[in-house]
Amino acid sequence: MRSLYMLAGLLMTALGIIGAFLPLLPTTPFLLVAVWCFSRSSPRLEQWLLNHRTLGPPLQNWRREGAISARAKIVSVCLIVASYGFFYYGTQPSLLLAGTVALILSGSVLFILTRPLPKRS
Repeated sequence: MRSLYMLAGLLMTALGIIGAFLPLLPTTPFLLVAVWCFSRSSPRLEQWLLNHRTLGPPLQNWRREGAISARAKIVSVCLIVASYGFFYYGTQPSLLLAGTVALILSGSVLFILTRPLPKRS
C-alpha cells in the first residue's frame, strides 16, 4: 500500500506543479492530496512539501486551520468565474447544462469563501 500512496503522491505533486502554470488546472487541491498520500508513504516528501518556500504556506494553513488566504480566495473565485464564462460562451450549452455547471461552480465558490482566513502568527 505504501508504494501506491507514494506513486499517487508523486502524481498529485506533478499535477499540482503543472497547475501552477496552467490557468484552469488547480494547484492546491492536488498538493493537499499529495501531502496526505506522503503522510502515509514518505514523511520526508511530506515535510518537503510542507516546508517548500512557495508551495508550503497554503498547505500549512489548510492543515493547521482549514484556512485559505484572501489572495488565494480572490484568484480562485476569479478563475472560476472566468472558466464559466469560457464554458458558456465557448460551448453555448443548453439551459440545463449551463445551470448545472453554474450550480456546481457556485458550490465551489461558496466553499472557498466560507473558509476562514489564516491567523497571523
